[in-house]
Amino acid sequence: MMEQIKKIWKARDLRNSLLFVVLCLAVFRLAAHIPIPGVNVAALRDFFSANQALGLLNLFSGGGMENFSIVMMGVGPFITASIIFQLLGMMIPKLDEMNKEEAGRAKINMWSRWITVPLAMLQSYSMILLLKRSTVGIIADMDILATISMIITITAGTIMLMWLGELINEKKVGNGISIMIFAGIIAGLPSTVQRTFATYDPTMLLTIIGFVVVAIITVIGVVIINEGQRNIPVQYARQVRGNRVFGGSSTHLPLRVNMAGVMPIIFAVAIVTAPQTLAQFFIHAKSAWLVKAAEFTGLVFNNQLVYAILYFLLVFGFTYFYTEVIFHPTQIAENLQKQGGFIPGIRPGKHTSDYLNQTANKVIFSGALFLALIAILPLIMRSVTGTQWLAIGGTSLLIVVSVVIDVVKQVQAQLSMRDYEIM
Repeated sequence: MMEQIKKIWKARDLRNSLLFVVLCLAVFRLAAHIPIPGVNVAALRDFFSANQALGLLNLFSGGGMENFSIVMMGVGPFITASIIFQLLGMMIPKLDEMNKEEAGRAKINMWSRWITVPLAMLQSYSMILLLKRSTVGIIADMDILATISMIITITAGTIMLMWLGELINEKKVGNGISIMIFAGIIAGLPSTVQRTFATYDPTMLLTIIGFVVVAIITVIGVVIINEGQRNIPVQYARQVRGNRVFGGSSTHLPLRVNMAGVMPIIFAVAIVTAPQTLAQFFIHAKSAWLVKAAEFTGLVFNNQLVYAILYFLLVFGFTYFYTEVIFHPTQIAENLQKQGGFIPGIRPGKHTSDYLNQTANKVIFSGALFLALIAILPLIMRSVTGTQWLAIGGTSLLIVVSVVIDVVKQVQAQLSMRDYEIM
């Protein structure tokens, strides 16, 4: 461990990259503690603690929403924009073709950034209106100029975080969006521990033990999922060029059990919290049928069984969906054929593509099922213990462990490249 840290510190560019990421996260955490004037923060925190959907949204904003800070929306609008374009890519063949090329992906990312701006404005206005209509007096009545100023400030905060995430991506030490969510979760850990000890009584012992058990199971499960892979044997045919013989080697094509990483959890939380949030937005509408629909939606999503089933299905489905986005068996089969490679017993071309697709679906099934079970395990424990922070803590661990593994792998990959260059 210490030897790896010494290597990282000696590699100047890698050390600078990590220090730059730390600086970006420090800016993010500083912005998360700059509140927007005119908000009753104490009443706001009570409101979020009593609402499961908003509690999860606050988790992904790094606590910025609970403080009503200038980055209260976090990177949620950008994630929503990314989901929109990925869904469109599955329905529009031209977008799917663009996503397979570097220039096309860059253009889609640019469009996602553009869409983030109106989405951030819409979501910030919806949140302001929701809090104004709450019965706990979180936001006082404001004129239209103050409301517009607040929306612009929150939108600018989201764009700043999106920019910081892109800067972190350029350093190639992890996914910028995931790292910022990770930082927000870690930043809330000390206050959670402090609150636990401050309110501790002997009856909470079983709850704490349950949380520790869930944490251990989650950590072990996520490590197993991220490290597990199926190796597909690949053989390269011999090629004779003049008096020299090339190829004839054997290798393997790794298919990871969880190719999607932590993104299915992020997508699932973004979707599962939307109906309940929208329902609260319309709870005081003038139309009677809107009020009834909002009350019904809130009643359905407050049911722990319905919430757990929906969360399970979304995590399971998004694991397949995101894998479909990033894994292209047809392209892999074409590249193998161009390089003179083949899978023993499988004909090149379409047969190889079909084989890779079928094998990937079988491998991903176990990963998606395990990931979904880990995601709802804290909710099951919450129904037993009745503790809200236990459910959020399980989701947090799932994200934290996945992000740490991803960062460690990327740093090790860069160290390995440097060792190879020295040799």
